[in-house]
Amino acid sequence: MALYAQMKGIGAALLFALANLAHPRILWLMLWPVLVALTLWGAAALIFWGKLVLWLSDTLRRWVETATFFFNWDATDVAVLAAKVLIVIMLVPMIQLTALLILGVFGMPVMVDHVAERRFPDLVRRHGGSFAGSLWNSVVALLGMLLLGALSLPFWLFPPLWPILPVVILAWVNQRVLRYDALAEHADAAEMKRIFSEYRAALVAMGAGLALVAYVPVLGFFAPVVVGLTFIHYLLARLKAFREPQKESPA
Repeated sequence: MALYAQMKGIGAALLFALANLAHPRILWLMLWPVLVALTLWGAAALIFWGKLVLWLSDTLRRWVETATFFFNWDATDVAVLAAKVLIVIMLVPMIQLTALLILGVFGMPVMVDHVAERRFPDLVRRHGGSFAGSLWNSVVALLGMLLLGALSLPFWLFPPLWPILPVVILAWVNQRVLRYDALAEHADAAEMKRIFSEYRAALVAMGAGLALVAYVPVLGFFAPVVVGLTFIHYLLARLKAFREPQKESPA
């Protein structure tokens, strides 16, 4: 499918998502997953910060000194600074990702019902997904993130790539988590597979948008709900359009 055809529905979906934020239960969903994620990662940072900086800086120092063996210099200060920067760069999206996973399991069904009741009341629910499927999808997303992180590890030595790598990895993770939960209630398994395949570029683009917004102070922490609603509006609209030709076909 042409890239333009995939992308043209994203703007409308985002506008519908922003309009949904006025509802009290949606506003609550913007708060509690983020508060839980902040509490978990804040506690982890307080407990492990010193050890993590020491381990990562030592690893980076050895890598840098090995890579620049033709210079006789002490890379300790550079490695410590780089370690702190790397930890902060990764901490922000990890807080957002944790909030997203919590939202995906516990908040997306509420948001799907909210959107469906108001915009897609006639869209038949075929229940292609389940709560267990949502949990498994989240596990696959986490495992995929770890694999992508491990494969990309050598590239983290190059400072220009530090801000880019988390965005690329989380673009895939974000869309993997949100696309399933957005369609699990309404689409059957075959419809989900087809839509995910045909609209892959648009879904990854929306996932990348969420990963980028993570670095916007304050706003980034509340973005999962906005992007989650955008996924719901976008994918339910695609599902409705996918089914309409079937309605017109003779019995």
